[in-house]
Amino acid sequence: MALRDTMVTRAQPFLQPGERVQAVFGGQKITQWWVLLSAFIVLFANRYRTVVVTDRRILVLDGTRMSQTKVTGVLAEVPRTVQIGPPSGLWWKCESLGRPIYVHKRFHKDVVAADTQRPQTPGYPPMPPGPPPVAPPSY
Repeated sequence: MALRDTMVTRAQPFLQPGERVQAVFGGQKITQWWVLLSAFIVLFANRYRTVVVTDRRILVLDGTRMSQTKVTGVLAEVPRTVQIGPPSGLWWKCESLGRPIYVHKRFHKDVVAADTQRPQTPGYPPMPPGPPPVAPPSY
């Protein structure tokens, strides 16, 4: 089973009846750049987070220290109209969901997919367009 499928399966107990998952992505409590100072900081201070974007709301689920797919409870519930991204860099710091969550580059496409499915509500700006495609160099 793929990582995102496992995240959705483990998040099912926290969803309301009839709620549809639109996107799911993982993150962490602290940035991995701490490993440059000491691996023990990352090992003991870090906790994984799972963000589940549904058609009704955005859930931030608390995880364990060792597994990105195990969830232990709900940390935050955010309205679906909140824009999550746009993500950038290797470890993007997401601050729009209440607490800072560091999201790795492999999940950036999931953040963009969640934002493009966001309902447009008056007072909220639309998602800005991504950067233009870069043409490969010609030699």
